[in-house]
Amino acid sequence: MDETTADETAFTALRTQLREAATAFAGGPDALEEILLGIVDDIDRAVHEPLEIFPVCHHSPASATAMARRLREKRPKAVYLELCEDMAPLLTELRNCRLPVAVQAFAAEVDGFPAQWSPLSVVAPITEASAEYQAIAYALETPDVELVLVDRSSDHVFQWDARGAHATGAGSGPEAPAEEEAALHGDAVGVEIGDLRPRFAELEEHLLRHGRVRHWSEWWHQYVELPLGESDHDTYRQVMFLIGSLFRRLAPGDPHRVRVDEDRERHMWTRMRRHLQETGTDPADCLYVCGAFHAASRVAEFGVLGEDTFEIGPRTATRWQYGLIPSSHAAIEAQFGLAAGSVSIAATLWAKNLRRTRVEPYRLAGQAGAGRPKARKAVAAAPAEQAPPSDRLTGFLGRPPVLDGLDEAELLGWSVEIVRAARRSGYPASTADAIAVFETSILLAGIRDRAKPTPYDFQDAAVTCIEKDTVPGRRDVRRLVEIMMGGDRVGRVGYDALPPLARDVHDRLAPLNLKLQQRGVRRALLDMAARPELESCSDVLWILRRLMPHGAARPIMGERKLGERPIQESWDLALGTHQRSLIELGYEGVSVEQVLEQRLRRTAYDSRATAATVLGAVEDTVLYLRGHRLAGELGAHALKVLSAERSVDGAPEVLRRVRRLLAYYRTGEPVLPPWIESFVKAGYAHYCTLLPTAFTDDDAGVRQVGAMLGFLFGMESLALSLGCDRTQLELALAQSRPRDPAKTALLWAARTHLGQLTRAQLRARCDEMLGNPMVVPAYPRYLSGFLHALEPVPGLADFVVEAVSNAFARLPDHVLLPWLPTLITTLRSDGAELAPLLIREAGRTFPGRLAALDAWVPPWRARAEPEAVRPARRSGARASGAALLAAHPAACDAVAGLLGCDGTWQSAESAPPGAALADRHPRTAVALEALLAAS
Repeated sequence: MDETTADETAFTALRTQLREAATAFAGGPDALEEILLGIVDDIDRAVHEPLEIFPVCHHSPASATAMARRLREKRPKAVYLELCEDMAPLLTELRNCRLPVAVQAFAAEVDGFPAQWSPLSVVAPITEASAEYQAIAYALETPDVELVLVDRSSDHVFQWDARGAHATGAGSGPEAPAEEEAALHGDAVGVEIGDLRPRFAELEEHLLRHGRVRHWSEWWHQYVELPLGESDHDTYRQVMFLIGSLFRRLAPGDPHRVRVDEDRERHMWTRMRRHLQETGTDPADCLYVCGAFHAASRVAEFGVLGEDTFEIGPRTATRWQYGLIPSSHAAIEAQFGLAAGSVSIAATLWAKNLRRTRVEPYRLAGQAGAGRPKARKAVAAAPAEQAPPSDRLTGFLGRPPVLDGLDEAELLGWSVEIVRAARRSGYPASTADAIAVFETSILLAGIRDRAKPTPYDFQDAAVTCIEKDTVPGRRDVRRLVEIMMGGDRVGRVGYDALPPLARDVHDRLAPLNLKLQQRGVRRALLDMAARPELESCSDVLWILRRLMPHGAARPIMGERKLGERPIQESWDLALGTHQRSLIELGYEGVSVEQVLEQRLRRTAYDSRATAATVLGAVEDTVLYLRGHRLAGELGAHALKVLSAERSVDGAPEVLRRVRRLLAYYRTGEPVLPPWIESFVKAGYAHYCTLLPTAFTDDDAGVRQVGAMLGFLFGMESLALSLGCDRTQLELALAQSRPRDPAKTALLWAARTHLGQLTRAQLRARCDEMLGNPMVVPAYPRYLSGFLHALEPVPGLADFVVEAVSNAFARLPDHVLLPWLPTLITTLRSDGAELAPLLIREAGRTFPGRLAALDAWVPPWRARAEPEAVRPARRSGARASGAALLAAHPAACDAVAGLLGCDGTWQSAESAPPGAALADRHPRTAVALEALLAAS
């Protein structure tokens, strides 16, 4: 029989059996027969394709073993790999890494996509027990072999997929992976070879129920991995084609998902045909590695003889960055919805398959974490003749499962090891528990129709026999089994494969003499007094703390403030654990200073930025970059943002930051920068304009109004020296008509500060309110306003203590008790910085000992002086004032001019010189006399 006849009749027997089965089960030809025969057609089409298709499942030991075996047999000259075509330049850097790692495409800024998608990230994780790694290692280590990535680009991933389809699934296993490891990929979109899982929920549920397993990973391990572990090449291919076609034909009819799948297949076959035409390579010398789901494709572009009707669209203007990031078994499981521990179990099974089949895998030379490959002589022989494909499915499906005998030594070792691990974690496990785990594993395997317990059976048995009702440590038994089976292996990107920024960080931190590329926490002690060169390390660490996630660089001792220089610091560093974040910083710039500057600019010029936000960026610029150029630029922008604001919500933050910056520049610079002078001048006019509205606006809180007054009073001297007019503030207060009691008290305090209201008048108003039964319930709200008045008028601290004391003494309980929680929350949330001022003043006012409290009289209740004493003091003041004025006539003339007093000096025989002035201003005369006497 010639080859053509064999091809036509290869699957005739299988078609006949499936047609008879469909008729028997469905009662006649119907959709079931169409599905079953369609699957055979898909297999037949894929098997007879001239360009050999190698279907795989991602992270499948059976696929990796079959791939290594086939590569040594066929020796293809070109390997087409289902991976994003723009990731090809990165694959050579895998030599400098320890697997698992992920190839990443990253875009911090988007152009052509919605802004809310930013940042964009696509990752393709690679483990040693994966078929794609075997193909990559073969192509890179074998001379004259070309590796071609044919899948859509990272840009097309987001062009074709709806954003809602990018949500990553949670782990379906019994225990979610550790949060730290699951976050290694972040919210990146995962691209993997062999996304082989039923998309029809009812089908997956049916397989799990009849397979007596808990999740998909266990079903795949039991019914696919183990049977295909030692199968021949043709059987492996046809079984994988069968599974891929079955899952594809039974997938839900989601038009978007179907369109994306078919466009990917059209893209890959179009790329392969173009490469064959450009290079003239014989398709028989090539190998196409793709997921089994895409291998049995029905698009018109399928095959080397398919149609060339698919047009690959252009990419957007988004600028993509590429690099390698560390991955882990837990991160892969979390991102692709696999059971916890399944990737670790697959790695263990991969090692067993290599020992059992004696297949020699491919490894990249110098690969970290892998053994040194054996030296072999170069083989230049032509590819072996391949026999025409024949039907292997009929025999495989009709053959009873091969019962793998119980490996008692292996199971006994597992049982002893899990008991030992449980004891270390605090479980009261004993030898009896080891025996129970051993027997229960065999019992569970028998109940589930298995001749040999799988790792999943052993895991269930260990949980049943060892974990009683509580978990004494931080790991339960299920997690202990995962660790025992291989643990969560975490990859690492080597120094040579890091981006320039990451290498620069490690170089600048080299004086610390710490192994910062390793995972875990390292303690760094910096004594800048003894080693001044460590100050540059301190600068880098503070910037990393600002840019990287919490825990990457955590200060234990020391802080960075404006105007202060570090002397000694202590840090906990975990740069190896957060290597992914450090690598992604390298996508934004070549140094951490450049990245920080870009982020500060982005924050300051954001459309939603407020004046407080921009001032925060200015403060960070001075604090971390110590530059005047960027600080001046952002400060000028803060002035524009403040002038455009019509809300006062950010006034407290503006006040706090301007005070800090002013204190820094006044102590550290010879003159104030022009931008901060302009900001104070413009802010003074801006807040004066908004003040009347803020007093009456219900959306403006008393804290915000108090901060505005704090800015006006605190910056008044500088603003007036720059040309501002105090009349504007007085007019703003005169136009203010607050209705809220707290704001009314705040206005009274402001008028007292300006001299428009005396202390006696303010005290009289408070006494009047306490004596009015209609106003007493609102009196605590007035006190809240006085508390916030300490921000703009700290000199009223003694009066606030007096007002609060009078409230405690005179308010009725039904008013006082409900107000106390409000007072406490006000001081905690809004007045945290005001509480020390109030407490300090209360400490000076009240007696320090309990015994003195009975005889203590409040200063504001001290008995007034007798009326007879006052005229004597006044006359004495007049006499002493007259003598003072006569002794200093020039000073007298100057003071008289300031006070607006007109007159001439009298002769010695008349009244004492300056008597009229002293009589009119006795307090001033006494004060001047005391001042001169003291000098």
